[in-house]
Amino acid sequence: MLKIQNYTKSYGDFKAVDNLSINVEKGKIYGFIGHNGAGKTTTLKAISGILQYDEGEIIIDGMDLKSHPMECKKIMAYIPDNPDLYEYLSGIQYLNFIADVFEVPQDVREERIKRYGDLLELTGDFAQPISAYSHGMKQKLAIISAFIHDPQLIIMDEPFVGLDPKASHILKTLMRDFCNEGKAIFFSTHVLEVAEKLCDEIAIIKKGKLVVCGPTQEVIGNDTLEDVFLDLVDDNA
Repeated sequence: MLKIQNYTKSYGDFKAVDNLSINVEKGKIYGFIGHNGAGKTTTLKAISGILQYDEGEIIIDGMDLKSHPMECKKIMAYIPDNPDLYEYLSGIQYLNFIADVFEVPQDVREERIKRYGDLLELTGDFAQPISAYSHGMKQKLAIISAFIHDPQLIIMDEPFVGLDPKASHILKTLMRDFCNEGKAIFFSTHVLEVAEKLCDEIAIIKKGKLVVCGPTQEVIGNDTLEDVFLDLVDDNA
């Protein structure tokens, strides 16, 4: 579903990401882990088409992102770490706007908005302006907007930040059900316990370079993901 091949992004002489290669298969939840400034968000923004990149290829469901940007964006969704929503709109107006962008039929969008809104307990707040939403409510709205056009690939940057334990549990269930349909999720997180339990595969990045990647159980072995992560990113190691 997602192939990153020799991806490099530089800012002047500084290489934010250096020769990164990762494959995310259909049906998989893939965790992307690293310390602050490691290059996670830079990579996720490049995959979503927001950020241009210097070298390498990003292939989404067999299509090159640079040569087929619209086709790629139609089949994916991106949830940033701090959703920048149109706060002058109400929740339902924002969701209808996103549905319009992706040309979701009226009956289909209504069913999905109700289903995900009820699930995340946000339906009762849809009429309120987004400016009145808490951070957690905005995060829930961003999650609903990502699922509304039934994408094949979802890119998430720290999706659990701001969510209460119940909402986090619901999101994890949604992610698993989504991938059980043969779709894929590539997401970054600092919550290592969640990544260890949820992810089929993980990649750890340090200072822009891939340190290790593969099936979660193979990467962690008999340790915990926290132990492996701290060992691999230790500057003295």
